[in-house]
Amino acid sequence: MARGDDLDPLSAVLAPPPNESPADREGRLRAEAEAKRISDAIDEEIQAQVKAEKKGPKPIKVLLLGQSESGKSTTLKNFQLLHSQKTFRTERSSWRAVIFLNVVRSIRLILEAIADVHALQNPPPSSPSGRSSTSASSSPISTTPPDSLPKLTSEHLKLRMRLLPLLQVEEVLIRKLTPAGSGEYEATSLGHITNLPAGLENSGNNSGGSDSGISGDGAGGGKREREIAVNTQFAWKNMFTRLMTGGSGRDSGEIGSWEGDPDDPGKIIHACGEDMIKLWGDPTIQSVLEFQKIRLQDLPGFFLDELDRITAAKYVPTDDDILRARLKTLGVSEYRFQVKDGSGFGSSTREWRIYDVGGHRSLVRAAWAPFFDDMNAILFLAPISCFDQVLEEDPNVNRLEDSILLWKSIVSNPLLSRTSLVLFLNKIDILKAKLASGIQFGHYIVSYGTRPNDYDNTSNYLRRKFQQIHKEHSPAPRTFYCHFTTVTDTKATSMILADVQDTIIRKQLQETL
Repeated sequence: MARGDDLDPLSAVLAPPPNESPADREGRLRAEAEAKRISDAIDEEIQAQVKAEKKGPKPIKVLLLGQSESGKSTTLKNFQLLHSQKTFRTERSSWRAVIFLNVVRSIRLILEAIADVHALQNPPPSSPSGRSSTSASSSPISTTPPDSLPKLTSEHLKLRMRLLPLLQVEEVLIRKLTPAGSGEYEATSLGHITNLPAGLENSGNNSGGSDSGISGDGAGGGKREREIAVNTQFAWKNMFTRLMTGGSGRDSGEIGSWEGDPDDPGKIIHACGEDMIKLWGDPTIQSVLEFQKIRLQDLPGFFLDELDRITAAKYVPTDDDILRARLKTLGVSEYRFQVKDGSGFGSSTREWRIYDVGGHRSLVRAAWAPFFDDMNAILFLAPISCFDQVLEEDPNVNRLEDSILLWKSIVSNPLLSRTSLVLFLNKIDILKAKLASGIQFGHYIVSYGTRPNDYDNTSNYLRRKFQQIHKEHSPAPRTFYCHFTTVTDTKATSMILADVQDTIIRKQLQETL
C-alpha cells in the first residue's frame, strides 16, 4: 500500500474518472489533444514574437500618468485616432452608450437640484417648539430667505416628472457596461464642480477651496455622487458591437437600434429629447444651478449643449464626441500602434506601446515604478483647471497641489532617472473659463498672491512651478518638455503628439549611436 506522502495530488486530479466508458475515454483524449495543440500554438506565437522583437527595432514604450480625470484616456484616444483609425471608428456603438450615460447623469443632477430647491420653497411644517420636523433645517442652504430662491413653477415640476424615466436608462446602461463582477463604484467629479460660497461650505472642509461633493442640500441631495468604474480587463466595448451594421464597408459603420430589446436606451433618450432641451435651456433652471453653484459645463462628459443632435433617433457619435465621452477605467492597459519613425528612412514604422495606469489615487504612486522602469517616456497630465477643487479621496487636499506632489514623486524617482518626462498642463479651456467668470486663482493657491487673475499669468506661474521641481529633484540633468493642452481639441492635440513622438524618437536614436 502506498504511503500518504507518496501520493501525487496532481496525478489524482488528472487521473481518468472511475468506470470511464470507451466513448467517454475517446472524447476525453480528443479534448486533451486539442488543449495541448492550443497550448503549443500559444507557446510558438510567444517565441516567434520574442525572436521578431530581437531582430527588429525595439518598441517604444510610453506611460500615461496623472490623477483621476486628468485626461489620460482622452490622450490615448487621440493616439488611436492618429494611428488606428479603423479600430477607433468601429467602437462608435460602445461610445454611443457611454455618451448616453454621460447625458443622463447630467440630467439627473438637474432633476435633483430642482427637487432640492422645491423642498426649500415648501418646507415641512414646524413642530410646536417652532423648529422644523426634519434635520435638514440645520443646513445653511435651508435657511436661505424664500425671496432669494429661484421661482419654480408647476410646469418645471411637470417637466421633471416627465424626465424621471431617464433614471431607469442610467441603470440599464450601467448594467450593460458592468456585468456582475466587472466593475466597481468610485468617487467622481460630479461632486468636484460644486463650489459652495462662503457660509455654505462644509464646516469640516479645511482646504480653503471648494467642497468636493454635492453635499448638504445641494444637487446631490446630501449624498456624494459615485461614478461607475470599468475594469480594463473586462471587454466592455464588446457588449455593444452587435449594434454595428457595416454600412457599405465604411470604417465608421452605422449604428442600428437594439431591435426587439425592451431596454433600448436610444428610444427613451429620443422620446425625452425635446423635454431635455427645454430643461437645459430654461432660464429658471439655469438659476437653480447657479444658486447651488453647480457648473455642469466643467464636467468631463458634458453634452447638454448638443442635445438636439445627440437625442436624434439615428445619432452616430463623431470623433470629437468620442474624445469627450467620459468613462472611468481601473487597472493598467496596454495599447499597440504602428507609428512612422520619422527618422528619414522612407516609410519604415515602429511599434509603440502606450500604457495607461487608471483608477485609484494609490495606483499612480510609487508602487508601480519598478514595473515601468524601461519606459522611453512618461506623459504626465496635470489638469490645471482644478485649482479650486479637492480630492474625493481626501477633501483636505487641493487637486492641483496633489498633481504637483505626484509630479515631484515621479521626477525624483531614481528608477525613472533615464526616462524622458513630457508634461501636459491640461484643460486650459476650462481654466480660461473659470478665470473669466471671476474665480480667483490666488484664493485657492495662496503662493500665487495678488498677481493678475488671467490666463497668461496663472499659466506661466504654473509652468515655472513644475519646471523648478523638474530641475531641483531630477536625479540627473534632463530636458524639460512642457505643453499647454486641451486634449479634447483633436487638431491641436494631434500636432502636440506628433511633436512628442519626434522628440522621443530623436532621443532614442541619440542613445543608440
